[in-house]
Amino acid sequence: MKKINKLWLGIAILVILSPMGLIIPEFFKAGSAWGEWGITDLKEMLGYIPKGLEKLADLWKAPIPDYALSNSASKGLHSLSFSYLISGIIGVLSVVVVIYLLSRFMVKNEQKKEKK
Repeated sequence: MKKINKLWLGIAILVILSPMGLIIPEFFKAGSAWGEWGITDLKEMLGYIPKGLEKLADLWKAPIPDYALSNSASKGLHSLSFSYLISGIIGVLSVVVVIYLLSRFMVKNEQKKEKK
């Protein structure tokens, strides 16, 4: 198997496993996934919000908040897991497209330099 095929297979497996980030915390009644806390979660855990984080909290709004498509959070864990999976696929595809476009741009610039 070629290395690139192994890479794509590995990425596909990670995307398929992405709902585990929802299922495991739900199973253990742990709340949200580790490290995916908003400022309200941090205030609840720490008792305060760090000043730097509070200033930067509204700087970026996620295109798919909480990895959920519209109304999927209210429909249960299966619907939310499907939304999580779709969100992962959209994220991977976005990264692949950006890297592809950047590599094409860099190759064209390199070819222009070689012709001079």
